[in-house]
Amino acid sequence: MIAISRFRVDEPGQAQFVADAEVAVAQFAGSAGCLSADLVRNLDEPGLWAIVTRWAQVGDYRRAFNGTPAKLALIPLLSQAIDEPSAYDHPDEVGDNVPRVG
Repeated sequence: MIAISRFRVDEPGQAQFVADAEVAVAQFAGSAGCLSADLVRNLDEPGLWAIVTRWAQVGDYRRAFNGTPAKLALIPLLSQAIDEPSAYDHPDEVGDNVPRVG
């Protein structure tokens, strides 16, 4: 399973964003079941960034948010992410994908 959180960051805010994102990436990377965690920047739009993580299973990703240190490292940053679905998996693992009704 992968999770992709995208961010639009203006030039004056990039240094702080990178510092905060590196803390979040380290938090994810230290979580059980995290196979990889990367901070990446778009090749064509320099203000577009993403945190891309790969997980052994969706439950590992969800559990990565447990505990105060995780919440302090992840929630403030991820609340700034572009509001869009972020979790993906192989079609055979997803099964019948029924959209959630808000």
